[in-house]
Amino acid sequence: MSVPLLKIGAVLSTMAMVTNWMSQTLPSLVGLNGTVSRAGASEKITLFQSPEEGWQLYTSAQAPDGKCICTAVIPAQSTCSRDGRSRELRQLMEKVQNVSQSMEVLELRTYRDLQYVRGMETLMRSLDARLRAADGSLSAKSFQELKDRMTELLPLSSVLEQYKADTRTIVRLREEVRNLSGSLATIQEEMGAYGYEDLQQRVMALEARLHACAQKLGCGKLTGVSNPITVRAMGSRFGSWMTDTMAPSADSRVWYMDGYYKGRRVLEFRTLGDFIKGQNFIQHLLPQPWAGTGHVVYNGSLFYNKYQSNVVVKYHFRSRSVLVQRSLPGAGYNNTFPYSWGGFSDMDFMVDESGLWAVYTTNQNAGNIVVSRLDPHTLEVMRSWDTGYPKRSAGEAFMICGVLYVTNSHLAGAKVYFAYFTNTSSYEYTDVPFHNQYSHISMLDYNPRERALYTWNNGHQVLYNVTLFHVISTSGDP
Repeated sequence: MSVPLLKIGAVLSTMAMVTNWMSQTLPSLVGLNGTVSRAGASEKITLFQSPEEGWQLYTSAQAPDGKCICTAVIPAQSTCSRDGRSRELRQLMEKVQNVSQSMEVLELRTYRDLQYVRGMETLMRSLDARLRAADGSLSAKSFQELKDRMTELLPLSSVLEQYKADTRTIVRLREEVRNLSGSLATIQEEMGAYGYEDLQQRVMALEARLHACAQKLGCGKLTGVSNPITVRAMGSRFGSWMTDTMAPSADSRVWYMDGYYKGRRVLEFRTLGDFIKGQNFIQHLLPQPWAGTGHVVYNGSLFYNKYQSNVVVKYHFRSRSVLVQRSLPGAGYNNTFPYSWGGFSDMDFMVDESGLWAVYTTNQNAGNIVVSRLDPHTLEVMRSWDTGYPKRSAGEAFMICGVLYVTNSHLAGAKVYFAYFTNTSSYEYTDVPFHNQYSHISMLDYNPRERALYTWNNGHQVLYNVTLFHVISTSGDP
């Protein structure tokens, strides 16, 4: 009986090897890319866990239908690693396929050995029955031989029970390998359709985060300006129009100020639609006339430069009164340091995501643009930066996320040429195309609520979408 025991021992050794592979090697292979989790009878295999890395996010301010446009671009390192991950998946599938084939061979051998074992089990039962039925009819020699034979086969009893249990294990392992092979095939199919599963999952998660932090995503570096969207053609060659950057989204009032000096009349339209149609408006008559076109509406008040002075005026629309006015120390006025187009544009007020700003220049800084952060309640200067860029060489300027962007001309062929970063007190020259459709821009302001540029272009009220570059982390808030 030594040969049958050796044969069964070889089968059990093979089973132990496969069981070890399934319990240790296979999970480690899957672990190279992800995790395996079970919920009830279903099994979910997630490959390609996302590394902690930044995403490149391009946000376009606003589509013509009013919707915010956001485009996510995966990091370069993920794109480059796609082929490696595909190879890793193929290698994993090949190993699973090899195991599946080994399981088939093992199952075939097991079937043959099982038939042999069942025969041995029948023989043991027969011998046991003969021993029990022996009533002295056997000779002493025959009885001793039968007893010795039974003693030799007795250890096989426990081996047979273990073998039956291991046979059931083989059946379960074979089913698990089959399920795993099917799951990997599904993942491979998804990779072919969508790139790879990680990209699909991360894009879905990013869309949810974009919805939750849309306001934060307004900040970023300017990388593009859209083609102009003409809202209306009304008024003289110079003027300004705006919405309140701090108003809730339901408030779509539009303020309109025609002309660039000595004006006092401000029209307030109930909605953008009313502004386009020229209906449903009220008139405000300012107590002091304005100079230039660099006005801004912020949190229910109009901020403007008082004519023939360096005084900043804060006019509250609801109370129809001036809340505060203050001189801007050293600021030039009355066409001393205007933009290249003139028009008493010495002082330009702006609002971005971080608050209220004044752009002007002084004699002390030799006519270079100064950017000052203003307290919107007191109009005091909180901090100032000398950009080093000559204001008379600038066509217009606007602020986005604490960065001053300057165009090189107010005429056709203009582009965003210069950027000054207040957070680092540094600058760079840029080359962002800017389509000046009507060839003479006299007002250009960014609205952080709508993420759009408002422009007065030769008697036309025009909007531009902006495209910003932003990097967010996959493991926290931007």
